[in-house]
Amino acid sequence: MEGNMKLSVAEDAVEYHLFLLPEEPRDPEKHKQVLQKYIATITTQFAPLLVSYIWQNQPFNLRYKPAKGSIPAHIVGVTKFGDNIEDEWFIVYLIKQITKKFPELVARIEDNDGEFLLIEAAEFLPKWLDPDNSTNRVFFHCGELCLIPAPRKAGEISWLPATPPTIHQALSIITRHSEKILASESIQAAVNRRIKGYPEKIQTSFHRAHCFLPAAAVAILKHRPQLVAAAVQAFYLRDPVDLRACRIFKTFLPETRIMASVTFTKCLYAQLVQQRFVPDRRSGYSLPPQSHPQYRAHELGMKLAHGFEILCTKASPLPECKKSSVTTTPLWNGFLDNLKQNDYFEGEIEGSAKYLQKLHMAENYFQQSVNGPENFLDITPGEEILTLLQTMPFELEELKKEDADLPLEDDDHWLYLSPDQLDQILQETAGKGEGSHSQGEKERPYDLTKVTDSMKAFVSKVSTHKGAELPREPSEAPVTFDADSFLSYFDKILGPDSGESDSDDYGNDDLDEENSEYLDSDDDLDFGTQDPEEKVSTKETLDSIKSLMAQMDQELAQTSIGKSFTTWKQREPSQTLGNDFDDDKATADGSVLEPVDVDLNLVSNILESYHSQAGLAGPASNLLQSMGVQLPDDVDHR
Repeated sequence: MEGNMKLSVAEDAVEYHLFLLPEEPRDPEKHKQVLQKYIATITTQFAPLLVSYIWQNQPFNLRYKPAKGSIPAHIVGVTKFGDNIEDEWFIVYLIKQITKKFPELVARIEDNDGEFLLIEAAEFLPKWLDPDNSTNRVFFHCGELCLIPAPRKAGEISWLPATPPTIHQALSIITRHSEKILASESIQAAVNRRIKGYPEKIQTSFHRAHCFLPAAAVAILKHRPQLVAAAVQAFYLRDPVDLRACRIFKTFLPETRIMASVTFTKCLYAQLVQQRFVPDRRSGYSLPPQSHPQYRAHELGMKLAHGFEILCTKASPLPECKKSSVTTTPLWNGFLDNLKQNDYFEGEIEGSAKYLQKLHMAENYFQQSVNGPENFLDITPGEEILTLLQTMPFELEELKKEDADLPLEDDDHWLYLSPDQLDQILQETAGKGEGSHSQGEKERPYDLTKVTDSMKAFVSKVSTHKGAELPREPSEAPVTFDADSFLSYFDKILGPDSGESDSDDYGNDDLDEENSEYLDSDDDLDFGTQDPEEKVSTKETLDSIKSLMAQMDQELAQTSIGKSFTTWKQREPSQTLGNDFDDDKATADGSVLEPVDVDLNLVSNILESYHSQAGLAGPASNLLQSMGVQLPDDVDHR
């Protein structure tokens, strides 16, 4: 069904759609002009963030998509983010800011995993929501995440469709009831936590390092710093055929190498550094001893040069390259003014080397994203590099002069994490960074009742074929386990009218509000259709179960299994135990079984399991942490 726009996205790619409100019939040609104007305006407005950004595979891009079937004409973009998941979340931040800047635009975003925003907030989703009914329900509007709910019953809410909405229905709901479909604060917080820190986070994602590179590669990276991503990817994903082309270098000659400062993303830098590679002797690239102070720069430069050479061997210069002067287009002046207002040039004097470098970057971005984005996406990095080498002359001596005045390279200690840093990152990712324990907190007495309360709440939650539910937060009201209600529920399953004596033993037949929720979920149970013969059979079944339980107690009493549990001290029956307890718990030889201290045994077993983990991950810590219970370190502070 075309209205249910289930996106089919390539692996490691994110697809985003922008729709214009209000959704009503428009002249197609005029609608197209309006959307194209939005594309140019958005690209210009967010240019200060996008000009210097280094994408792993593909940049953020927008293009017009005509109407098809029941899906209206809109703006669409697809970006392959590859191994750098931060590219995807940066795009989420951009989409959120675009809808905040332009309230008349509504956006939806999805990747090959589906509604990944819901995956991020999986712990806080309503029970009715699952992958099968989530299509066309998640949108950004006015910078807020919207979640179109599903009615409990068909026709319960007139403006909510019983099935997943079509695009037209979703846009209509957002137009008329935007305040009623805002996602809950916990869902919003889960998504916002993932994009927290942008746009400042862009600069912290970069890593600057010295590289001993061929002069041609240095000149290209000065003009188009973003091409470093393509070179790293070409080297990282090389195959024997690629390396065969690098036996003898034809474009990036090793004898022209100079020292340069190259800006990577941390993902690209890690991919380049962690690869072990020995160059072919015929290539002319040789490395100094590892003790050499500039060994890392030589190694990085050698790997990058191989990446550039691989790109060029797979491409040819663009035929009749007609790179029009972007400064002659009407949009350029407004684009440049917007950059200046956002301090893109960082106070550099007009005409200075750094000013001109930034100006070239802006021109390239404008050419690719504003003036001709569709044509740019068809150009391979290798074709662009060869074209730049033909149209961009450079002087080796000029580049060598800059060699003597390079900025300091960044420290790469972030590549190597200690166990404590890893734990902190995992806690921050889970949204629990603020709750980490300080040394003072560890030394304070720990309330072990949290363990028992959490486990009781866990046992009392609903369990289905899809898995068991976990208590969200320990601060929530605990889910109590009422034995009488449980037995009453058990009695309901086997037969509602099994006899007055059974009703008296097991308590009230009416389930409490919590257990009634469980009954509502069992659509197949029908307790009111049993005939008298079935009722008699049910009573016999219950009597049989009681008899079996009594026999089991007698057999266990003759074994040593009871010694493995901690029990309450035996008390006088007249003080603590009723006659019913004496009758049920007395064994064949007349002795009385001591009641087990369930809470103490539970805590003892969990602590024993936690101790056996020896500080590593294990079942006890994993289960308790998922319920919000953080045990102190298993260390004797004495």
